[in-house]
Amino acid sequence: MINSRNILFLALLFALTAVVSCRHKKVIIKPEPVQEVVKTDTLNNRCRLDYKSARTLSRHIKENEFKFEWIKAKANVTTIVNEPDGPKEENFDIGIKMRRDSVILVSIQYLLGLDVAKVLITRDTVVFVNYINKTYFKGDFNYINDLLNADLDYDVLQAVMFGNSAEFHDDEINLKPVADRPNCHYLLSTVRKRRLRRIQNGVADLKDALQILTQNPENYKILKNEFIEPTTNRMFIANYSNFTHKDSVYAPYHVDIDIVAQKKAQAKIDYVRIEKNTPQKIGVNIPAKYERIQIRQK
Repeated sequence: MINSRNILFLALLFALTAVVSCRHKKVIIKPEPVQEVVKTDTLNNRCRLDYKSARTLSRHIKENEFKFEWIKAKANVTTIVNEPDGPKEENFDIGIKMRRDSVILVSIQYLLGLDVAKVLITRDTVVFVNYINKTYFKGDFNYINDLLNADLDYDVLQAVMFGNSAEFHDDEINLKPVADRPNCHYLLSTVRKRRLRRIQNGVADLKDALQILTQNPENYKILKNEFIEPTTNRMFIANYSNFTHKDSVYAPYHVDIDIVAQKKAQAKIDYVRIEKNTPQKIGVNIPAKYERIQIRQK
């Protein structure tokens, strides 16, 4: 059965969802926090956005994404998961170590920086170790997705953490640009490569595979990343703010995540520190006496 501690683990997986799997060009860095600049027409108070083609918006996204090979970060996290008896809120700290396109290690901490759990994520495996209950879970994304009626993968988790985009097909057929003048943003809807393969194999319908990226017109940073599957009513929405140049890193230091799947959940991530490109030792130890847990649907 799914208990509250397992839900916390699964909510954390959701909270760690977005993408740096493509090659990029030079990063545009500004030395101060970026505020959304709204260009208005003084005559009719409407936003003035020049038209940008889909290819142009796509290129700007890739040029301005947060680029790294290694990451070490510290963050404060709040998760809220809707349960039958009401919302359950958890507050904790996390430590993150990541090697791009390879492995993510999340250490969940409470008082005095004590590790109470760890989550190790690779492209094929998800491992969760609970040091309080002396238990562990080991599975893959297929198991987690079947359990939650979700569509997670490594690229999504890697991307959402730091405001990047999940890998998508960069062609005119699958890219749709929009100038959102009421909010003074550019929008780019895309089809993810992984999802497109499922569509081509007859597993899903094209309208179920949308990723919608909202961009700041001043620097083309992603302000919102939405993954939407209308026919299943599943949504994953990440909002990014507090873009700050700190510790030689320019990134969104606040992330708000909303998930609508079999269970609704929210997560708020406030980064305290982000360090990039320092190689890290990444691994997790499972003591022999720990009990392997099975997460089953009700």
